[in-house]
Amino acid sequence: MSYILSPKPSNCILCEKIAENRDRENYILYRGDKSCSMLNLYPYNNGHIMVVPYRHVPSLEQLDDEELLEMMNIVNQSLAALRKVMNPDGFNIGVNIGKAAGAGIVDHVHIHIVPRWEGDTNFMAVMAETRVIPELLEQTYEKLLKTLA
Repeated sequence: MSYILSPKPSNCILCEKIAENRDRENYILYRGDKSCSMLNLYPYNNGHIMVVPYRHVPSLEQLDDEELLEMMNIVNQSLAALRKVMNPDGFNIGVNIGKAAGAGIVDHVHIHIVPRWEGDTNFMAVMAETRVIPELLEQTYEKLLKTLA
């Protein structure tokens, strides 16, 4: 919540990360022709992946059919990799369109894929406004990257 409510830079962080030639540092897992997948730097859970179109648009209806199809294919590819590497019990998949819907990056639409496990919530989120992520992003990235290769 602190990230969502904090002031944001005027430039788009997703566009910047996509444009840089530093996929490992930016946790970009896969690049397609029109979109890519990357780990979320502020994950809701271990393995939280975002599927991001290259085009900077605020909502899904502004994407063309090719972009939408590729994004959904990358969602499926990500699900398969997460199942193999992390063995989750389920997933939350969603798109937050607009600030009122909880979008942390309002102007660049993206799809969230959050692995879930039975009992993966605990008192830390309620009492300390903190999520406990038991694995470093680097470790998760390496596991997923190896599976996607």
